[in-house]
Amino acid sequence: MSNNVRVAVLGATGRMGREAVKAVQAAPDLDLVASLGSKDSLDTLVSAGTEIVIDLTVPDATETNVRYAVEHGIHAVVGTTGWTGAKLDNLRTLLGEHPGTGVLIAPNFALGSVLATSFAAKAAKYFDSVEIIELHHPKKVDAPSGTALRTAELIAAARAAAGTPPAPDATEKQLDGARGAVVAGIPVHSIRLSGLVAHQEVLLGSFGEQLTIRHDSFNQESFMPGVLIGVRNVAGRPGLTVGLDGYLDLEG
Repeated sequence: MSNNVRVAVLGATGRMGREAVKAVQAAPDLDLVASLGSKDSLDTLVSAGTEIVIDLTVPDATETNVRYAVEHGIHAVVGTTGWTGAKLDNLRTLLGEHPGTGVLIAPNFALGSVLATSFAAKAAKYFDSVEIIELHHPKKVDAPSGTALRTAELIAAARAAAGTPPAPDATEKQLDGARGAVVAGIPVHSIRLSGLVAHQEVLLGSFGEQLTIRHDSFNQESFMPGVLIGVRNVAGRPGLTVGLDGYLDLEG
């Protein structure tokens, strides 16, 4: 009998899901035991003996999926957006009742994106101004992206901790939305354009200079190394971890 970790993929018919299925199948230490679409029963996770589930579904389904996994002692690696603060709090409460179970919720699994967000948060306290532009394909259902939301929150926290004053902005009149969505005090601009996959720029400016930190994902395959890092670590990290950076050594 194989000693490989038994993994299931939810959302297996989507673009990300199909790549995750291939990545798990190609991994020598993992066994794909189930690949479920939206009409398939979650009970298959239990009957297949799933140890870790990868959730790459849609915002309306992900909370139910993860709750089912946790209640059945299945670790979860989640790339689906839509996790509000209230939903995360509910999940923490549930995990408190299942202390051996781990859940990773990652707005982005691309390692370059996780690094770019970390670099931007470290740099933001040194610049007067910071804004975010996120660019995605037109089939993306949420705006701003989960990655942009997390980037803005981490940047805002770093600036607050350093006592950095608000960015200067003399705008008095504007069309609605012209300055983007404001997330934790950081303007975030969303672009939806055919031909794109997932891209983000953080623009940092001070008198006489500008720093741009940009990451580009050109296909869904770019997310799979991060997904596998999550799968291989989640069982050893009980409770809730938000962001793949929680599994990486980024403190240096």
